[in-house]
Amino acid sequence: MTDFPLTRIALPTGVELDVAIAGPEDAPPLILLHGFPESHRTWRYVMRHFQDRYRLIAPDQRGFCNSSKPQGVENYQPKHMVVDLLALADHLGIDTFTLVGHDWGGAIAWMAALNHHDRITRLIMANAAHPFTYQKALFDDPDQRASAQYITEMRSPDFEAKVLAMGWDAYFDSRFAEPSAAVHITPGERAIYLAQWQTPGAFTAMVNWYRASPLIVPPMDGEVERPAYLSRPFPPVTQPTLLYWAMDDYALRPSLLDGIETLVPDLMLVKAPGGHFVPWEQPQALIAAMEQFLDR
Repeated sequence: MTDFPLTRIALPTGVELDVAIAGPEDAPPLILLHGFPESHRTWRYVMRHFQDRYRLIAPDQRGFCNSSKPQGVENYQPKHMVVDLLALADHLGIDTFTLVGHDWGGAIAWMAALNHHDRITRLIMANAAHPFTYQKALFDDPDQRASAQYITEMRSPDFEAKVLAMGWDAYFDSRFAEPSAAVHITPGERAIYLAQWQTPGAFTAMVNWYRASPLIVPPMDGEVERPAYLSRPFPPVTQPTLLYWAMDDYALRPSLLDGIETLVPDLMLVKAPGGHFVPWEQPQALIAAMEQFLDR
């Protein structure tokens, strides 16, 4: 079920993570964070390509696959994943590193970069919404608000029961409904996903990432109080950043790029066709952008 051997690493945060590690130990480190509903395998093409010259570290984050699944929604607040990330780097003797993120992994990467300039030297993001533009778009862009209503559904206490009633195969088809994703998923890949999701405790732990998030998703037929911070200046990401954005992503709309140059002054923005799951839907295009960025 993996393209790379997994190393089990116990962290002082109280969790154990399965981690794929490739490349020379003395090479520049890249830590790669996956999103929902995936695993380290999100990065398999990227890791194969760069393993000759970079040290690549891709964990199954807490709650996913066979990594630890602490009980309680509060254990999936984003701050805990940031601490996991830094503890993992410390365990591996890595002081500073380039951080790569997609989807939820990107959310953790933005947060880590904003708060730990001393550790994270560069960012590489693939369809990973900036926290300010995402929250703003949920209030100001009706299309983005509509696209995010699934989060409210996932936060309901009976979501897991609904998925079980639907059946895993039907849920799989709904989760990868974008044509760009469906055409890239072989029967073998489908089997891997279904096995990972059905690992005891994994699905609830994965969904708890959404339940623990402070993100406000307004309903389509009403309003909630707008966060005050949306009316104030937001601190910039100071690290050089590659943001690769596939423009046909249904979950993350193009409006999430509005104002991104102000929030990320040292930005290489690549807009491309394609859907949400960039790292394995269009790996060669992402790799080409990464090559250009890393060679700067």
